[in-house]
Amino acid sequence: MADILKRNKALSVNPLKASQPIGGSLATLGFNRSIPMLHGSQGCTAFAKVFFVRHFREPIPLQSTAMDQGSSVMGADENVREGIRTIAEKSRPALITILTTGLAETQGADVHRNVREFREAHPEFADIAVVGVNTPDFTGSVETGYAATLTEIISALVPNAKDAGTYPGKRKRQVNVLANYTLTPGDIEALRDIFEQFQLRPVFIPDISDSLDGCLTDEDFSPVTIGGTPLSEMATLGDALATVVIGPSLIKAAEVLEERTGVPTYKLDHLYGLKANDALISALAKISGHDVPERIERQRSQLQDAMLDTHFMLGQLRIAIAADADLLNAFVDLVQEMGAEVVAAVTSCNVPLLARIPVATIKIGDLEDMELIGKANKVQLVIGNSHAVDTAQRLGTPILRAGFPLYDIIGGYQKTWIGYRGTRQTLFDLANLVINHSHEEIPVYRSVYAQKPASELTDYPLSCH
Repeated sequence: MADILKRNKALSVNPLKASQPIGGSLATLGFNRSIPMLHGSQGCTAFAKVFFVRHFREPIPLQSTAMDQGSSVMGADENVREGIRTIAEKSRPALITILTTGLAETQGADVHRNVREFREAHPEFADIAVVGVNTPDFTGSVETGYAATLTEIISALVPNAKDAGTYPGKRKRQVNVLANYTLTPGDIEALRDIFEQFQLRPVFIPDISDSLDGCLTDEDFSPVTIGGTPLSEMATLGDALATVVIGPSLIKAAEVLEERTGVPTYKLDHLYGLKANDALISALAKISGHDVPERIERQRSQLQDAMLDTHFMLGQLRIAIAADADLLNAFVDLVQEMGAEVVAAVTSCNVPLLARIPVATIKIGDLEDMELIGKANKVQLVIGNSHAVDTAQRLGTPILRAGFPLYDIIGGYQKTWIGYRGTRQTLFDLANLVINHSHEEIPVYRSVYAQKPASELTDYPLSCH
């Protein structure tokens, strides 16, 4: 049981977290022909867009209700209704999500009422799904905003089994996969391959591997997402064999889905490390009724070999991790599986998962907190997003860039972390960081019996032969 250390300062000096509206936008962008609209000032939306564009290096569809001084004081209901109407009329998306910001929440916005009023006033747009979500950015993080938005989308778009005539197992190969915010486009592609090796058809909710994977399209510009989970799939979720949930942050979304469909749920904390992936493979073997394919057995053996190769570098390594709870938990399990010690664990907000992460203490704070704790505990390696790079430099340690955003490397959004293969590569990356940072030249050896004067001595490195 971790000891949770609450915030003890009035501000974030070097912020770790990204806001809930960003998380809600990310969840929305995993659905085909969708667009998030942030209910707040234009600056709120522009800030979120900068995060996405720098991370994915792609144009991101994002809209704003553009609250100004007047609407902030007098009310912005009309901004919401007019914003939905404009998007629906000009872009004809399949899904619009209305995500509140701190400004809208402080003003007292009720986006759920605004959506109902829009429906009553504009029945001609009944074919467009519109979902309102409360995602104030003065609380929570990317993780909680993502989870809240996915829960609302499932509540709005997945029909009850009795009404839809669905029943578990009707589609004999389909498996619903609730994918949390930690999964990259590369992760989801790898996960799809694993499911298909068991002759299963995964339906990812949402699927950013199809909408944010950096694929060139024939269209020069699109005001909505291209690719992602089609909304038509939401009506089929009740016919699936099972639902696989990845990440404790999505437990509520999973409960809503199971309540509506009756489809049994398999819960996985993450897919980092040997033990976690063994749990996934065991679940898929049970769901499919098939034996584990030889190809996956070989990948497991390759990971075991990589663990042997890298344990000299990673065993007893002192690591600092800064991430939201699901990702923090995943990395703690991975590095502890290799015998490393997590001496600094920092996260953005308090959630139930933190209490069961196997470290001594977890600090709810920012990157300054990680720096201070890491310095006190002589940290040797940092794991965090691109905002933590300067922190690692001041600590004099290497950094494994992970999480969101990753803006100072190319292709970070596409990296595969999960599965036996992804875990194997992550271990290699960690070991290489340690080797390259701690590499020291073999000291010069001079024999005490040398007969030459000091001016004629040649520096010969100590030989092992």
